[in-house]
Amino acid sequence: MPTYPSNKAVPAAMGFKDPQAILDYAFLWQDWLAADETITAHTITPSAATITVDSSSVNAAAVTLDSVEQKIGSVVTVWLSAGTADTIYVISCRVTTSAGRVDERSFKLIVRDR
Repeated sequence: MPTYPSNKAVPAAMGFKDPQAILDYAFLWQDWLAADETITAHTITPSAATITVDSSSVNAAAVTLDSVEQKIGSVVTVWLSAGTADTIYVISCRVTTSAGRVDERSFKLIVRDR
């Protein structure tokens, strides 16, 4: 699963997705969260309605991604489907934390027939 680390200052390029594919992508927030802080709410927003957010969730158990263990409540995974070929989408993830902090990160995703 492609991941978007929280230390990126600009939208990361997540590569290519076929319009027929249903794929998962992860936003990693652990480096931004305080030691005892977790994500309590999140919203996923695509830049256009032609790509579909099938589901999204915050990890309920520790998970290892990119060889780093991510703590409970620090990863938002989004499942995306559809999209129009030869289109660049921006997928945004806005989170609220147990400490009341709010932040938003985005990544670019290119939909292309493969």
